[in-house]
Amino acid sequence: MDIGISDINNAYAAATVVSGVLIALIVRAVVNWLKTKAGETETNWDDIIIAAIGTPVQIAIVVVAVYLAISHFGILPSNLQWLLDPRYVTAFYVLIGGWIISSFLHDIIAIYGHELAKNSEGDWDDRLIELLELVVKYVVWFAAIMAVLSIFEINITPFLAGAGIAGLAVALAAQDLISNFFGGAIITVDKPFRIGDRIKVDQYYGDVISIGPRSTRLKTLDYQIVTIPNNKITTNVIVNFAEPDQKLRIIIPVSVAYGTDPKKVKEILLDIAQNTIKNTEYLLEEPAPKAFFLEFQDSSLKFILYVWARKYNLPDEVKDSINTQIAERFAAEGILIPFPQMEVRLKK
Repeated sequence: MDIGISDINNAYAAATVVSGVLIALIVRAVVNWLKTKAGETETNWDDIIIAAIGTPVQIAIVVVAVYLAISHFGILPSNLQWLLDPRYVTAFYVLIGGWIISSFLHDIIAIYGHELAKNSEGDWDDRLIELLELVVKYVVWFAAIMAVLSIFEINITPFLAGAGIAGLAVALAAQDLISNFFGGAIITVDKPFRIGDRIKVDQYYGDVISIGPRSTRLKTLDYQIVTIPNNKITTNVIVNFAEPDQKLRIIIPVSVAYGTDPKKVKEILLDIAQNTIKNTEYLLEEPAPKAFFLEFQDSSLKFILYVWARKYNLPDEVKDSINTQIAERFAAEGILIPFPQMEVRLKK
């Protein structure tokens, strides 16, 4: 039986495709071996490079083998000759290049970005890294698709204009989200407070339990969770009770009746403060307690005692301890604490 030229060409084409598949399988085995070796090294760059080029190269080998088979051995039917247009080859290379670049940049952000994010408090930067991972993929693939359209001489101006309008619409719709997102970034960089700090923002007072990309959450002293948008925090006055250290000055006002010796009152207040320092763990010795006679009021003499609590979350304990001792000592010393009185007279 005579073997025609077409049969020989078909055989050559099939052999070319099979050879391409075999080479791709060999490359696959080499890539897997390289991945194993890269896992044994300290750097991540070899892992990133191998992961970026491994699969695209294997696919490229098979596609190139198929293209050589159909372009060199004349096996393609006449109605499919358009596949031999060089522009398809160029477009394929552009897409493979976009795939490699996208994977390469994605892995750099994913690996090194998350390593940097581990060193900071809060999870907003982890979410920022996740957002960047998505953005870099979309941007690279969008650029690759625009390049392919240009290769086929398709006007990409409407696509670019549409992308610009869509981006503007999204930006306007998400302006609060974007504002809160950058507010979270400002909080992380400026560090006006950290997780665990007790702060006051506007009328809200409590401990910071999380700093997110959109909002910050406080746990109030009533154990309620308050969620505050980050843009509200960055435009408001923040009082941080945990910085620069955790001690807190506590002011205790005291009023006594006219006729009381001011020196005696101050001695008693300072003695009570020193007694509280010795017998409790609430107060610090330094800064030392101070007592002042402030003013003559309508029906009393006003004094103030300044003491320093070891930590900002002890004001109620300190006030309870000191006020209890003041009541006992004043009663023992015969010092009167005046209270408002009203005299009502009835005309007959």
